[in-house]
Amino acid sequence: MSTTPDLKGSSFTLSVLHLADSEISKSVEFLKEKVAQAPAFFTSAPVVLNIAQVEGDLDFHQLKHGIHEAGMVPVGITGAKDKRTQNLASEAGFAILTASKSPNQAPAAITPTKTVRTPIRSGQQVYAKDSDLIILNHVSAGAEVIADGSIHIYGSLRGRAIAGASGQQEAKIICHDLQAELISIAGNYWVSDQISSEYWQKKVMLSYHDDTLHIEQLTI
Repeated sequence: MSTTPDLKGSSFTLSVLHLADSEISKSVEFLKEKVAQAPAFFTSAPVVLNIAQVEGDLDFHQLKHGIHEAGMVPVGITGAKDKRTQNLASEAGFAILTASKSPNQAPAAITPTKTVRTPIRSGQQVYAKDSDLIILNHVSAGAEVIADGSIHIYGSLRGRAIAGASGQQEAKIICHDLQAELISIAGNYWVSDQISSEYWQKKVMLSYHDDTLHIEQLTI
């Protein structure tokens, strides 16, 4: 075993806050609401700021303080239009990030499906990189299952399911008993109180199209 540090590439799921303007208080209040809705998911969660739509200057120091105040951890910015903006963000302690692929590029190719036969316990996280994920058991409250492709759960989903983690908007979430804390496709999510009661504890399929999440009950 090596006794020296090593630096390797890896991939993680990050929330991206798309700022519409330079009104920082509005963005901070939005984050506070999200943290209040799903504290187990968002408290101390890393967040990246997409500032591509922002016109004019941002007070990055105030923005960083507001994100901390909301209970999340500011990581970096993306979408800066010029070097000056990048420098201002960097001086405030933000990393400068470049999107890994443009909107016109296809997501990464899907590799063979990852299958898990055992229950996913509270505190556990399972990630299927570049593939679909099949869970042949239950996902407990406090557990998290993530896939770059679709997720199939042949049991109860009481925790969090995040499909299309690398941007696959065609990804689906199918589960036999929906009791989720959070469900998400390609960064678009619902927490438990946003899920209509008519689908609760039912066999359902979640999909994303027309810029919104859709849910339907399965009868087969």
